[in-house]
Amino acid sequence: MQTVEELYQLILQRKSNPEKGSYTDYLFTKGLDKILKKVGEESTEVIVAAKNPSDDEFVYEVSDLVYHVLVLMADRGISVDDIKTDLAKREGLMSKTQERREIDKL
Repeated sequence: MQTVEELYQLILQRKSNPEKGSYTDYLFTKGLDKILKKVGEESTEVIVAAKNPSDDEFVYEVSDLVYHVLVLMADRGISVDDIKTDLAKREGLMSKTQERREIDKL
């Protein structure tokens, strides 16, 4: 089973060493506007799938979105570690914000 990090590394590899005819190469060749369009389309498909009862469809669409977001990250030079670092900085912030709201209500 491929991890998100492994998929990201494969995307970076395809960016550095394009494999003609591959979908990843197509996205990088078309550029940022095409990548952004696909991220938008996939985001919408995730929303629609979330409203439907099929978990399989939802998982499929989330997988598409993750792939396209990883392509966008690679295009921008943002790594999975950059995201992990940012999430780590947020750790505990959400619960502190909720606690603050509760205190403010008193």
